[in-house]
Amino acid sequence: MISTIYPAHFSEYELIDSGNFEKLERFGEYITIRPEPQAVWNKNLTEEAWKNKAHVKFVPLSSSNGKWEFLKKMPENWELEYKHQELNIKFNLALTKFKHVGIFPEQSVNWDFIFEKLQVIKQQVEKPKVLNLFAYTGGSSLAACAGGAETYHVDSIKQVVSWANRNMESSKLKDIRWVVEDAVKFVKREVKRGKVYQGIILDPPAYGHGTDGEKWKLEDQINEMIADVLSLLDKEHHFFILNTYSLGFSSLIIENLMLDNLKKADLKNVQPEFGELYIPSSTSQKLPLGVYCRF
Repeated sequence: MISTIYPAHFSEYELIDSGNFEKLERFGEYITIRPEPQAVWNKNLTEEAWKNKAHVKFVPLSSSNGKWEFLKKMPENWELEYKHQELNIKFNLALTKFKHVGIFPEQSVNWDFIFEKLQVIKQQVEKPKVLNLFAYTGGSSLAACAGGAETYHVDSIKQVVSWANRNMESSKLKDIRWVVEDAVKFVKREVKRGKVYQGIILDPPAYGHGTDGEKWKLEDQINEMIADVLSLLDKEHHFFILNTYSLGFSSLIIENLMLDNLKKADLKNVQPEFGELYIPSSTSQKLPLGVYCRF
């Protein structure tokens, strides 16, 4: 079944408006303007209203980086808290030259999913193991660790792993296993070792590079990667999340990929959910932010 999900419990974050290839967002008390390639519609608020509200605007200088234009005084680094029921985690945010600030708020629906599934799995497995691949600044790693899992955080960029470590410390968590390595290589090695995980989060970019310059291209490698990570899952007690952000990937592509690989995986009690992640704006738009599969 195809469905849509969105963050409903993130009071510290708000998508205020979007359109004309930009989005106006609130992270705590600070408001940013950032590029958004999928916002092909018109803005609901005026340009003047956007500038009056925003503290900073990201100005692209090339396809890969840019600079921040300050419209009001604000710090370049600040903290943001996500709290829902028993899950309470914190993020260190920053104005980077890549337009990102260190968090993907739409993923909060998956943080809840991870935390909740671990409460069930812990009734059968004393210390579940969770693998977070292409893990960036670690929102899913924090949720897994807070949920009681032995958590492995894999990313090829040392700086973002250090950033994730600061988020762990700010969240008063400990003992996440940091792995700075190409995700494909790490998974292949774990398969050879016969390793088993109760939870796997797979969050690949459209394009990327490993620690030794290995190239990642989503459409070329995702099929094999799915097969490998499914072979690492505990056959009985498990959860799985796949997110993709490539503009060319629909939920139907993910459904075909997953159903084909699940036939060969011999996992029990799997009822996959497929759909689209989005964030609703305060001006009633729905901004799509990737497709997912989870079970």
